[in-house]
Amino acid sequence: MRHALLSATLLLALSGSAEAMVTEFRVESHKPFPSDGHFELLEGHFTGALDPDDAHNKLINDLKLAPRDAAGKVTYTSTFKLLKPLDMSAASGLLIYDVPNRGHGAVTAFPQGHVSVISGWQGDLPDDPSLQTIRVPVARNPNGSSILGPVIARFMDMPGGTTTLDIAGGPGGGIGGRSFVPVTDKGAKLIKATSDTATPVEVPRTEWTFADCSAAPFPGKPDLTKLCLKGGFDPKFAYTLSFQAKDPKVLAIGFAATRDLLTFLRHADADRTGTPNPVAGKIHWTIGRGVSQSGNYLRTFLHLGFNAAEDNRPVFDGLDVLIAARQNPMNFRFANPGGAANLYEPGSDGVVWWSRYADKTRGLAASSLLDRCNTSRTCPRIVEQLGSSEFWGLRASPDFVGTDAKADLPLPDNVRRYYTPGVTHGGGRGGFALDSGPAPGCLLPSNPNPASDTYNAVLAALIQWVTRDVAPPPSRYPTLADGDLVAPTATAVGFPAIPDQPLPDRHINTFLQYDFGNSFNAADLSGRISRQPPRIVRTLPSLVPRTDSDGNEIAGVRSVLLQVPLGTYLGWNVVAKGFQAGQGCGFQGGYIPFARTRTERLTAKDPRPSLEERYGTHDAYVAKVKAAATALVSQGYLLAGDADRIVSQADASTILK
Repeated sequence: MRHALLSATLLLALSGSAEAMVTEFRVESHKPFPSDGHFELLEGHFTGALDPDDAHNKLINDLKLAPRDAAGKVTYTSTFKLLKPLDMSAASGLLIYDVPNRGHGAVTAFPQGHVSVISGWQGDLPDDPSLQTIRVPVARNPNGSSILGPVIARFMDMPGGTTTLDIAGGPGGGIGGRSFVPVTDKGAKLIKATSDTATPVEVPRTEWTFADCSAAPFPGKPDLTKLCLKGGFDPKFAYTLSFQAKDPKVLAIGFAATRDLLTFLRHADADRTGTPNPVAGKIHWTIGRGVSQSGNYLRTFLHLGFNAAEDNRPVFDGLDVLIAARQNPMNFRFANPGGAANLYEPGSDGVVWWSRYADKTRGLAASSLLDRCNTSRTCPRIVEQLGSSEFWGLRASPDFVGTDAKADLPLPDNVRRYYTPGVTHGGGRGGFALDSGPAPGCLLPSNPNPASDTYNAVLAALIQWVTRDVAPPPSRYPTLADGDLVAPTATAVGFPAIPDQPLPDRHINTFLQYDFGNSFNAADLSGRISRQPPRIVRTLPSLVPRTDSDGNEIAGVRSVLLQVPLGTYLGWNVVAKGFQAGQGCGFQGGYIPFARTRTERLTAKDPRPSLEERYGTHDAYVAKVKAAATALVSQGYLLAGDADRIVSQADASTILK
């Protein structure tokens, strides 16, 4: 009887799924890739239809306020690219889905025969043939009128005396997404501050207006798309404008679009019109890969339960989440998913940890990113890869030690974490040149320490874990228990005093607790923000990895270059000029090269041994590089081909020649 009930339940789930998911799959371009290669590239659009009453869709904010088709469904249309072997008998059975970052993405011709897919998910991007985009509906009040809500725009580093600025919505000025403009001047407010940590002051309403003052003095020509300040803007301040916008898009439909596309490609024979699935019956496993913003997207996709398809089958078997430490702020009204951890931006406000943790500091119940997939039994195997800049610029600390920073948070059995110490966001270019190029806008040169070699090895390990059940190498990351996580000061970190070089103090992106109003669900980053800008409740503790006497981080999967260093590789840098001068330089890491000789070091009073003192000769240096590479290969953190390339680069370098 129990078996019969389970079978009936499954049939009902499968029959119900036929009424949703991908309704049309249109291939609009079909060509070999490369032109004489063994792959073919398919490009086009797919359309989906969502039932707002389906439990799998109910978490999509404002979905019930979106217009519906004749069948009562909410529709969307998204772009896609799909790269597959010309001869599908050579396909490996694995599909790798790369989440585009702000619409930018590329498919990969995997020599192993994996199918590679990208698609649009960010609904506030402009229609642009160079981007992966999705068209989602606007939410409206039940009577059909426009929904209004508060948003903010920030302005800084304008020329002194500027009287008029264009208004671009979102805390970062609409970075990588839609720009909001005011629909009314009622309730608007302008504040200014001398730094992101200073208490802002309100600019009197008599001193500013929505107008163009470029051709006429204040109050100028009325214009709701422009901001005019009497006497002009002062670049020593950052200005924050809060105002009412209208017509919020139902952006979280993007999560469902990814879910439904992958489900279609993996399980369907054809769409409703009879168009065949080009990889039907050939996909046995799926892996999602996301970098930075798109890594945050995967974390939130999983947290909100989208790894369960509408028929309850899992969407992804594995996730490769790279340099992402937050949630993607997309599932609330007037969201800005292209934001990047700037002041007043949500993203670190809710659940950011893999195991259950009670966030007593912010009053949130015990929860984890895996709660919903554990309930639906659809949790994938996960590898998380972070680096130094994620601690300094993207607030990775609570992922490791929670909001009280008192104890390490354990990892579940299906999660591995690989920390690449001493790297900038995404890693540097690698190689063995003593000098590196500039880091735009920063005081210190760019950090060349690479992370891509570790990424390659970890992806290969994840594929084996998903397809062959071969366990990946052990997690490696800094912990409190080992004394590797400390306060972000030179003294705590153990950072050396290098003449004429900055110290790490005050260069971390401060971790703030915000109050966005009672209608905002901080745990899920969902609902509606009613307070803009948010009230800052408190500053929360952030820890960072400690360093050795050279200033190089100790814990994690140390690259060959970090094991045989040419300098100090930093996950932080310093803004060179402008309003934020002297503060942390975004997510860019810096680099302080070693002196070449002992004489040069002593002249500069540099406490770090020179290259000459460390390695002696070029051949001795190359030997150390080879030993480090060989050890990483044996441990599973470096592929043999990458190791050979690294040793060849070291041998061809001019180090100590």
